[in-house]
Amino acid sequence: MSDIIHLLPDSVANQIAAGEVIQRPASCLKELVENSLDAGASHIRVIVRDAGRTLLQVVDDGKGMSSTDARMAFERHATSKISIASDLFQLRTMGFRGEALASISAVAHVEMQTRREEDEVGTRIEIAGSQLLEQDIVQCSVGTNIRVKNLFYNVPARRKFLKTDQTELRNLLTEYNRIVLVNPQVQFTFVSNDEILSELPPCTIKQRIEAVFGHSSKPYTSHLVDISTETELVKISGFIGKPETVGKNSQQYMFVNGRYMRHTYFHKAIMTAYSGLLLPDHSPSYFLYFDIDPDAIDVNIHPTKTEIKFADEQAIFQILLAATKEALGKFNVSPSLDFVSSTQLEFPTVSSGAMPIKAPTMQIDPSYNPFKTHIKRDSAVSNWEDLYTQNHEDLPNIVSSTSAMLFEDNPQITDTTPLLQCGNRYILAPVEQGIVLIHQHRAHAHILFKELCVQLSHSQALTQPLLFPEVIELMEDDWQTLQQLLPDLKGLGFVLEQFSPQAYTISSVPALLGQKNAVDTLLQVIHDVQDTEHSVVEQWQETLALSLANQMAIPQGKPLSDKEMRDLVNRFMNDPSRHLPNGQVILSILNHDDIQKRF
Repeated sequence: MSDIIHLLPDSVANQIAAGEVIQRPASCLKELVENSLDAGASHIRVIVRDAGRTLLQVVDDGKGMSSTDARMAFERHATSKISIASDLFQLRTMGFRGEALASISAVAHVEMQTRREEDEVGTRIEIAGSQLLEQDIVQCSVGTNIRVKNLFYNVPARRKFLKTDQTELRNLLTEYNRIVLVNPQVQFTFVSNDEILSELPPCTIKQRIEAVFGHSSKPYTSHLVDISTETELVKISGFIGKPETVGKNSQQYMFVNGRYMRHTYFHKAIMTAYSGLLLPDHSPSYFLYFDIDPDAIDVNIHPTKTEIKFADEQAIFQILLAATKEALGKFNVSPSLDFVSSTQLEFPTVSSGAMPIKAPTMQIDPSYNPFKTHIKRDSAVSNWEDLYTQNHEDLPNIVSSTSAMLFEDNPQITDTTPLLQCGNRYILAPVEQGIVLIHQHRAHAHILFKELCVQLSHSQALTQPLLFPEVIELMEDDWQTLQQLLPDLKGLGFVLEQFSPQAYTISSVPALLGQKNAVDTLLQVIHDVQDTEHSVVEQWQETLALSLANQMAIPQGKPLSDKEMRDLVNRFMNDPSRHLPNGQVILSILNHDDIQKRF
């Protein structure tokens, strides 16, 4: 019987390794740029075509390689960064595994030109599928110029599962931003399809953050405060967001010894420091730079090197928590108590001849029942019609008032069913089965979503011109997304004109938008569409409509008058649904059995 165990050919082994190291064009960019940084480059240019599918080129002015080193660089586990195992705990370089170039050359056509300063000529190497095609002498500049063409040409399954060009370009820019934010001393250029998307000169960290994220009249870094602490264990510096400027879409970056990392435990320390200062669905922006002895961390956990193990995580957690609280308190952005001044407060006293202070009393109406059709109203709210006139404008009259509609287990809400608002968030109605609970914001979003879907299908929407056009300035990835959305946004009522390479003017908005800020609404829509990563037009059109509906809907916690509640419920019950398209619950029934179990 013949032997069945055998060694894999190098080309096959390299393709297997490439599956871990090179997952998409962004992974390739990360490995190549990190090699340029390790080579001491002061200017790095990244050039991509078709989001890296056709071409991904990195040009640097680093120290270059000799002809022998250039050929050895494409061998597996060939590296200049370490020599023995103990070197793994003294790393100050980005790369060290010696897998990147071997993995890239296994799944793409690679051409590299490189020259050292002391050499008169350079070396040109061409490799495809791990096979050396050509090596010769060439005249070139000092540094390295590497071109990766036709990525995954020999792995069709991997190429098939790449996302759209828009998504892959966004991933490239995300990886690019992670690198430029931690290397402000290096000049970077990013070119996509012959268009310069980013040009970053050498600067400070704060200036680099502003250059990457500052695209409005007000400086982005004005929303940040400094954080700095230094102990024997770790040095932490950087910036954190002011609580009053925090939103749903935040920029969160952590770096250790010049390397981007993800660390949920340290993120928890940040969130703990902000406890009580943020809304439940908001999170702060932060740019944190950790400097620690290399032997106190382990970066050799995963080939991507973004998961890093710390020797003393609990101590660093407490240091980061204390530093964040100190930064928030130092800049007076978190509440504090002044114990000195509080001791000087004067409390009122009652003289012997004064009238005694009576305990407060509360009047209770034992006959009050919120589920009765006819409720006795206090005179203080007799002018509720005026409130309705002011607030009802936020509820567009899309569907006329209707009687009860039936669905599933047939809860019936008629025009005489009493309604009660609970916590300014939910509408309660007694029905035959028990009590119906309707999430007022999501119910309104459902109504608007249906209306917007109709407008998208017919490209007809009521618009409202702005008295003063607003300007929306975008980062590179947001700008790419907006290009895809422009036809549908026009069908929904947005009128945009290009103002500059990275900005548009908004002259008209959908009539349903009301008084909501057009720029903030558009940015939220763009980010929601980006998060879906759908490649089918109908899917991201649905996401667009749902995101816009959520922006236009009644805000959370808004009190409604009886007439407003009735109008909202009637319109919702005209086309009821238990869930929004994203799975969020709109309507729930608390049946009699559920109620009985509570007693």
